[in-house]
Amino acid sequence: MLMGEYEHTLDTKGRISMPAKLRKDMGDTFVLTKGLDGCLFAFSKGEWLNFEEKLKTLPLSDKNARNFVRFFLAGATECEIDKQGRFLIPNNLREAASLEKEAIIIGVGTRLEIWDKSTWNEKDKEISADEIAENMTMLGI
Repeated sequence: MLMGEYEHTLDTKGRISMPAKLRKDMGDTFVLTKGLDGCLFAFSKGEWLNFEEKLKTLPLSDKNARNFVRFFLAGATECEIDKQGRFLIPNNLREAASLEKEAIIIGVGTRLEIWDKSTWNEKDKEISADEIAENMTMLGI
């Protein structure tokens, strides 16, 4: 299971280190795409295949479904971890997540989220333990 919060810096070429604790679960290659809430999503190859299967079941006749599929697939790219444990975030994805220098990588179970540090700090402040507790029953937890 992917979990934890890791702070890293992008180099001038747009490369960032994959946290050592996450490398085994992510594998040597993984898929990176636009995520929700202003971050990027990173999926191991296996999790990406699961996600793709779900996307394939969405009806082409539904405009929202088509937009959903476009959102995730148009910018998706396969990333490879180099010998120094880094991977390149393409420019289009760096722009999508407003990534410039400081980034936060968080594990959220089946995927990683890559955030601009200041955006993550704002999002993290919005997360209320009390509100989450109130909604746990609705989520079946």
